[in-house]
Amino acid sequence: MTADGILQILFTLALLALLTPLFGGYMARVFDGERTWLSPLVGPIERGLYRLAGIDPAREQHWTGYTLALLSFNLLGLLLLYAVLRLQAWLPLNPAGLGAVSPDLAFNTAISFVSNTNWQAYGGETTLSYFSQMVGLTVQNFVSAATGFAVAVALIRGFARRSGRTVGNFWADLVRATLYVLLPLAFVSAIFLVWQGVPQNFGAYVSANTLEGAQQILAQGPVASQIAIKQLGSNGGGFFNANAAHPYENTTALSNLLQTLYLLLLASALVYSFGRMVKDTRQGWAIWAAMSIMLVTGIGVTYWAEAQGNPAIAALGVNDTASDSNSGGNMEGKEVRFGTALSSLWAVSTTAASNGSVNAMHDSFTPIGGMVPMVNIMLGEVIFGGVGAGLYGMLVFVILAVFIAGLMVGRTPEYLGKKIEAKEIKLAVIAVLVYPLCILGGAALTAVIPSALASVANAGPHGLSEILYAYASGTGNNGSAFGGFSANTPYHNTMIGLAMLLGRFAVIVPTLAIAGSLVTKKTLPASAGTFPTHGGLFIGLLIATIVIVGGLTFFPALALGPIAEHLSLQAGTLFGAIP
Repeated sequence: MTADGILQILFTLALLALLTPLFGGYMARVFDGERTWLSPLVGPIERGLYRLAGIDPAREQHWTGYTLALLSFNLLGLLLLYAVLRLQAWLPLNPAGLGAVSPDLAFNTAISFVSNTNWQAYGGETTLSYFSQMVGLTVQNFVSAATGFAVAVALIRGFARRSGRTVGNFWADLVRATLYVLLPLAFVSAIFLVWQGVPQNFGAYVSANTLEGAQQILAQGPVASQIAIKQLGSNGGGFFNANAAHPYENTTALSNLLQTLYLLLLASALVYSFGRMVKDTRQGWAIWAAMSIMLVTGIGVTYWAEAQGNPAIAALGVNDTASDSNSGGNMEGKEVRFGTALSSLWAVSTTAASNGSVNAMHDSFTPIGGMVPMVNIMLGEVIFGGVGAGLYGMLVFVILAVFIAGLMVGRTPEYLGKKIEAKEIKLAVIAVLVYPLCILGGAALTAVIPSALASVANAGPHGLSEILYAYASGTGNNGSAFGGFSANTPYHNTMIGLAMLLGRFAVIVPTLAIAGSLVTKKTLPASAGTFPTHGGLFIGLLIATIVIVGGLTFFPALALGPIAEHLSLQAGTLFGAIP
């Protein structure tokens, strides 16, 4: 670990903290329906869309109607994207002449982008046309992120309103998130990325001669517009196969800083919006503090692990960047432009934020360095998480935490004046149980089905880690992967596709049901026996609840995977590739 690396990390986190209340306050006004500085420009477009669709934004929906609208919209988006991928060969803007995407891969990819996962079992530049990337993937990058915003805002209303029956209007929340938040920021960011050298064109692929005399094909395309929203919307799907490690996607130190910041920005700001919308910013800062403590801890552990280098290489007496921590630590799979510090920061941030983009290959991290991103996903990516998804996932854990506090003192648990009763606890448990069901269930099936196990490249505990990471990434709607896992098979495309569906919508439905239950309850005034939920004790209880639930659920699997690999590596025991 170096002083430069630590300063780079601290500078990025400081920017995040400074921008959080600025963007958070703005988004609170947007979702409360208040006038903003963009209203004169965007307001007419918003009203025009409502008239065109026959929607009255002031007509609010019961949680069941809100949920039905959300599920219907996403189902139609899934079918449309599947059709685009299957018909790619006959659609325009396909200068490379790429053929139709296979049925199982199209199924997986359509679910992936509709669910805000952006799991990619394909290489973007060798599989998808410009039309598919723009009309298919980029559009879903916007609306899947806006869907996450909508769910979080509906749950916030459940806590914020003193009593009622409705949680908002899904269509209004969807449109406002897109027009007032995502589109303006993505437009400005795309211009910035073009300035930094990221391509934005419809040109044909370019042939170039390398210094060694070989010929190389350089893919082109509308890259900047997709990269901007993939980071802002916690989508993560790369235009190119190497994602943000590709020099066309991540061109300079400035583009790396902007994209790293965008991994967390809107998710962090929405936590502040929560405090503003419930009329107590201390509540938002308490949750933000819990998230930040876990984020900084994860970054510290990963950077420390990667800075140590590989003990197996050090044992050979080789003095290079792979064994000498002063020269950069474990540099395998990392861009030399970014090194261990910025690669560790990105890896932890992208898995804490449900983004999934990478600027280094997680499969090449040390066992402990690779375990932290995996644990971030397994915990539900509530450490800021995806836009909207992280906040509503964290609020589910808040419900569990105050329930535990209530059990300890023998008092009916409350949060923000709303009683947390059996119905909310049951729904919260259902949402939490989706993760072990899909992650551990999917990994177990892969381990016992020979054709599924054939996708694993490495023997020993690292092979198990590859399986666990794949199904954690799909279920957690993250999208990153350990690259040794060959996911593009009919079995894994189908199973991971189903995991992505459940990980998204089997969590959203009970969350909206919680919102519907809470909004009907009257807000009770605080009393001498009310457990304060804005201080250090609550922050500690919330973190402990998340860690204990995650540990009890996943520690045995982690012990057989990355922990066993770490101990084996320290002992000098190595495992080769599966023959």
